[in-house]
Amino acid sequence: MKTLIAPSILSADFAALGDEVRAIDAAGADWVHVDVMDGHYVPNITIGAGVVKALRRVTTKPLDVHLMISPVDAFIPAFSDAGADIITFHPEATPHPHRTAQLIRSLGKKVGVSLNPGSPISLLDYLWDEIDLILVMSVNPGFGGQAFIDAVLPKIAALRLEISKRGRPIYLEVDGGVTKNNAADVVAAGADVLVAGSAVFTGKAADYAANIKALRG
Repeated sequence: MKTLIAPSILSADFAALGDEVRAIDAAGADWVHVDVMDGHYVPNITIGAGVVKALRRVTTKPLDVHLMISPVDAFIPAFSDAGADIITFHPEATPHPHRTAQLIRSLGKKVGVSLNPGSPISLLDYLWDEIDLILVMSVNPGFGGQAFIDAVLPKIAALRLEISKRGRPIYLEVDGGVTKNNAADVVAAGADVLVAGSAVFTGKAADYAANIKALRG
């Protein structure tokens, strides 16, 4: 199966965000990854649902919205209404992760759950039947441009094995420090979706297609 590339707009030029999304769309991106940070769950603030709504008008690609916010439940309907296709949350950011997953599903969206580098796979216990995507953070969430944490590779492999055992179609996505130099290792471990920010948004828009191709290997 083709490795999917989901460029993170966190590394895009925010002064020309619509043009940047059009550029990665034309360059062959499969999804558009949107990092939402609240300055509370993570030590940074990025964007809200209004930006997602604006991006929905400039691309037909799936909007892969990663909510690094706590408490998360109250904001999910707004991002759903804005046009998110996949809504991913951190189980530590809600007192009832199962209910959060059900809320996302009830809105007709794909359900993602994210695991931080220090978060155990056991956080997914009792959630497996509710999720469509697992997002493995290969850096600590909150900032772009961090170096990949090699210790997450065994976690990716363990999750791939568990997904195979369960026989359900669950995407395994990896986010953080993914570059053309380590993408093959991440895919070999079991990932089928790669999130990349600076590795895609390097150079000019004319370079984005080559950057995406390099990640696919």
